[in-house]
Amino acid sequence: AATKLASAEKLMYFCTDQLGLEQDFEQKQMPDGKLLVDGFLLCIDVSRGMNRNFDDQLKFISNLYNQLAKTKKPIVVVLTKCDEGVERYIRDAHTFALSKKNLQVVETSARSNVNIDLAFSTLVQLIDKSRGKTKIIPYFEALKQQSQQIAAAKDKYEWLVSRIVKNHNETWSNVSRKMQSSPEYQDYVYLEGTQKAKKLFLQHVHRLKQEHIERRRKMYLAMLPQAFEALIPDLDEIDHLSCVKVEKLLETKPDFLKWFIVLEETPWDATSHIDNMENERIPFDLMETQPAEQLYEAHLEKLRNERKRAEMRRAFKENLETSPFITPGKPWEEARSFIMNEDFYMWLEESIYMDIYSKHQKQIIEKAKEEFQELLLEYSELFYELELDAKPSKEKMGVIQDVLGEEQRFKALQKLQAERDALILKHIHFVYHPTKDTCPSCPVCVDSKIEHLISSRFIRPSERNQKNLLSDSNIDRINLVILGKDGLARELANEIRALCTNDDKYVIEGKMYELSLRPIEGNVRLPVNSFQTPTFQPHGCLCLYNSKESLSYVVESIEKSRESTIGRRDNHLVHLPLTLILVNKRGDTSGETLHSLIQQGQQIASKLQCVFLDPASAGIGYGRNINEKQISQVLKGLLDSKRNLNLVSSTSSIKELADIDLRIVMCLMCGDPFNADDILLPILQSQTYRPSQCSSSSSV
Repeated sequence: AATKLASAEKLMYFCTDQLGLEQDFEQKQMPDGKLLVDGFLLCIDVSRGMNRNFDDQLKFISNLYNQLAKTKKPIVVVLTKCDEGVERYIRDAHTFALSKKNLQVVETSARSNVNIDLAFSTLVQLIDKSRGKTKIIPYFEALKQQSQQIAAAKDKYEWLVSRIVKNHNETWSNVSRKMQSSPEYQDYVYLEGTQKAKKLFLQHVHRLKQEHIERRRKMYLAMLPQAFEALIPDLDEIDHLSCVKVEKLLETKPDFLKWFIVLEETPWDATSHIDNMENERIPFDLMETQPAEQLYEAHLEKLRNERKRAEMRRAFKENLETSPFITPGKPWEEARSFIMNEDFYMWLEESIYMDIYSKHQKQIIEKAKEEFQELLLEYSELFYELELDAKPSKEKMGVIQDVLGEEQRFKALQKLQAERDALILKHIHFVYHPTKDTCPSCPVCVDSKIEHLISSRFIRPSERNQKNLLSDSNIDRINLVILGKDGLARELANEIRALCTNDDKYVIEGKMYELSLRPIEGNVRLPVNSFQTPTFQPHGCLCLYNSKESLSYVVESIEKSRESTIGRRDNHLVHLPLTLILVNKRGDTSGETLHSLIQQGQQIASKLQCVFLDPASAGIGYGRNINEKQISQVLKGLLDSKRNLNLVSSTSSIKELADIDLRIVMCLMCGDPFNADDILLPILQSQTYRPSQCSSSSSV
């Protein structure tokens, strides 16, 4: 139950500015008459007071106790100011209490709010015996308990503040209203008071502000190296400048205001700029701080190190270029000991040198390959008598290597023997099949460059109107002559037609071609067996043979066809792509006869300058084993030859070729540094220059 405390009759009252003047007032210890008091708190100041004797105070207390004892009311001795208490005074006060019928003694501190409630509750218990006996706790133990209670309340209150206050611009009046109903706030204010609660709030706000400023500072310092890179990247400009001169130099840069802002008030962290989140530019007065100066020194050192590393790279490259030990294909492990020194290891990691070495190796290997190709061209007579399938025997490869072995350009690729042999084989393939795809300079073959140059100068009308003229832009036309004897031509024509669609269309590599076949087995001088008719202009010819007689027929027919067009404007049959095919007699795939036919076919193909396909070639065998894949390979080879010779794909385009006014043959060396544009520009810039109506990519 609650106890109401009252002090109706006050004998004396001293305010703080009256202390020490007690003798000037009437010293009346007890009132006259009946005393309406239930109990007394007899207070003893145990602190060391100025100009005050504790023994005199104890005598006064003893006399006062004698007066109070006459009332026979409960008395509790209260030791005040124990937070500044003198041990002897406390001990003497306890002795005094023991001498007076074992009085209850409570050690208190009003300033620390220790045992104040205990003093009153102890007196109430003595007055009202029905109440439970109060345990008296010594001052230091009570102080410890109270400190723990305050610490717990403080932790809860600080948690409450940190949860509610997230911005350093919050005010105490607003926040205190929000916390008014929170038990954490109420408990702490009860124990420590409003002022301490406000103080903790202000400390939290200050901490938030400092954290905010520190985040902004870190952001500015993180941007500062980028600003240095953008504004002062040149070492020669700043190498010998002090920080003050560098600041002046920065202000002269055109992009200075992109990176910095000059504030009217400084320092920046004491201005409203800290809350201007939209402006991320660096306050220029930050340059005067030590971290900014350290970053500038780091930027300067970085530029110096980069220059030194660049010098090391150049020196290393020079070592590579001048060292006689660095040859194409030499591994890094073998070359390292010849070119590395201590300075190189000091400034750059080995991986960087390995990368530079790898790029250098790539350059010298490419150069060595180019020089080796030049060497092969110089020794072109070595490749005249090879087999026509462009696959030299081991003996022939040995002869080639013996002849070229003493040449330095051959020795340069000594550590790249596999690539050197591949270059020889590629060169042989080019000699016997000179196209853009087999050119050693591919993809910068002169043919490709000229075609690209001409096609990039204009858009052909045929290309512009192609979609309107054709119902299906994916369909092209192939007119194919099949020349053979004793039924060979007709039989192959029937095999090919069987693989076509109902409307005589054939698919090669995803593209639809309209295939028109003209089998010829008789005298080509007769109109009925002519390669070319008013309605049929051939794009290529397949020449079939399976015996000496049929091979002779093919040779005679080709020669007669070429002779018939000599001197005529439409003499394109002279350059008609030919493919000579040995057709096996069914069931006969070996023997001396087959070998002899192959040799004779190769010789004739060399004479006619055409492609020779023998039964040993993959996918060429003819007879019961013929299939769609084999036919497609033959037609694709013919189509490639047609394209490489720049023949057209329609009847109208062949007619247009015959109408060309002037033919110019250019001979340019692939890989020659001389620009083909310089030769063609006088023609292409002419006012009379116009695109040809044919589809040839090199015709104007």
